[in-house]
Amino acid sequence: MRDVFHGQILGVGSTSGVRVVVGRWLDSPLGAFADVMVADATGRRTLLAPTAEVADYVTATYTFDAVRQVPVTVSAGPDAWSVDAGPLQLTVALGGRTPLGRLLSVLPPSVAHSPALASLTDPVARVVLRGVRTRGTAGNGRREFYGATDQRAVTEADGSWDGTPLGRLAPVWPEPSFGFSSTPRRPSLVTLATTVDRTR
Repeated sequence: MRDVFHGQILGVGSTSGVRVVVGRWLDSPLGAFADVMVADATGRRTLLAPTAEVADYVTATYTFDAVRQVPVTVSAGPDAWSVDAGPLQLTVALGGRTPLGRLLSVLPPSVAHSPALASLTDPVARVVLRGVRTRGTAGNGRREFYGATDQRAVTEADGSWDGTPLGRLAPVWPEPSFGFSSTPRRPSLVTLATTVDRTR
């Protein structure tokens, strides 16, 4: 059984040590939704999910220490994103397309999104983008493939986690360890399709 999620992933780090990964999915087997993965300075990983259905699917694929079901709202503009998700408040400013984004944008989506291309590019991604994988084994024996078509830089970030200010924008490091792959260390917004092959 193969599920395909089309959307964007926002990955940011902060000087407080909190790392945030926001998924904004415009088309998926679960409908349109957004979810948030947060790793705090101690490494504790929390999923913020809008519904029980989303929480069940995501926790079957990734690893967390805590799950909270809260409304997740993403206001996505051309130059900024604003995220409101229970204990997380986040606003980011977006810069231009990165060199990698320009390269990715050349590929037709039908090619870029294919699991076959993800398998071919995985060895390169491991070397060029430390922590990033484009294919791998997820939870419950699931296989996952990432096919990106664009990347934009994040230039500023502001917000709070559980009432504590996040501080300034910083690299997404150490890796949050939600799954086999991380977002790029450089804070960015990636447009992509995520394919999940599952047995149940």
